[in-house]
Amino acid sequence: MILRNFQIKNKKYEQKNLINLLKKINKLNSPDFIKSFKSQYKYSYKKKILNKYKNHNFINIIGMGGSSLGVKAIYNFLINKIKKKVTFQDNLDLKKENKNKSLNIIISKSGNTLETIVNLNSKIKKNKNIFITENTNNYLRKLANKLKSDVIDHKNFIGGRFSVLSEVGMLPAQLMGLNERKFKQFNNLIIKPKFLKDLTNNVSSMYKLIKMKKFNSVILNYDYKSDDFFKWYQQLVSESLGKKSKGILPVISTMPKDNHSILQLYLSGFNSNFYTFFIAEDRNNIKLNSKYLLNDFKFLKKKSLFEILNSQKIATENVFRLKKIPFRSFHIKKRDEKTLGELFCFFTLEVILLSHLLKVDPLNQPEVELVKKETFKILKK
Repeated sequence: MILRNFQIKNKKYEQKNLINLLKKINKLNSPDFIKSFKSQYKYSYKKKILNKYKNHNFINIIGMGGSSLGVKAIYNFLINKIKKKVTFQDNLDLKKENKNKSLNIIISKSGNTLETIVNLNSKIKKNKNIFITENTNNYLRKLANKLKSDVIDHKNFIGGRFSVLSEVGMLPAQLMGLNERKFKQFNNLIIKPKFLKDLTNNVSSMYKLIKMKKFNSVILNYDYKSDDFFKWYQQLVSESLGKKSKGILPVISTMPKDNHSILQLYLSGFNSNFYTFFIAEDRNNIKLNSKYLLNDFKFLKKKSLFEILNSQKIATENVFRLKKIPFRSFHIKKRDEKTLGELFCFFTLEVILLSHLLKVDPLNQPEVELVKKETFKILKK
């Protein structure tokens, strides 16, 4: 992973304080969910569960928000390595029964998520099911017991948006045929001076931009397989930091498509944005067929799709630099579990450090709970 930081001068003492905070997080395992990022984390499921379901080639993930976003990010980022077909029910939608005998993995920390319970209604009769939920007397656990389905404990100290490297993300990843151990990069990264410097420099820059009233974090994504990774990031940032009239609004922009619709605003519209460029290299890189290129565009001869995408990214960065628009840039050289594990670590720790600077609790989402209670109140009338 190659990262070019924001071109903003930061105070050294601030970065030093953030590095000390990271060391404290590592030493005390605080917040508690950090335990799941470490290689020594103990899962609440045994190998026999993997052996029991490993031959299922069709998997259906049923869950909302953090219960599915991380798994979906893993699946689409690493789709070239995965031979199984995985589908997601992550919005309210009573889809018809899949003809294939798929394995349902039903995920809800509370076990009472309305949309998950509704979506499960059309799938529960014919398919095999694994439930991942807290060890409480909740709806999904009672249903699992009635069906005599396997139930895996969702650790109560891990919130949904921080659960990707716990049972929630790693059980599905293993059943997809991926190497769970390679995702666990926290232990390696937390002792690397370059990682600590890059991370704290980014956090200091973002905090300075927020104080300059730049509240919109726009992701210029040149890798469609990372779209769901940034939807995971979108929840992570929004729910963790969006409190007390503070926060960052994460906006995902699909590039280069948005060159032809939104780029004008980014370059010359309101001045409350900062940007993250993101591109990832692919092994299966298609080259243009020069046979059908006319002389006017012969410069595209033997150019690969990645070369064209990267040229557009670099050109856009050059214009941003010329116009002094703040941005940082990620270039992913290798698409594998290790890289994705590093990305999960980087962005999660970034949010935790920002929450410290903004003085907000990154672990709760009280206003979301208000909407849930109001919905149940209306439905029970």
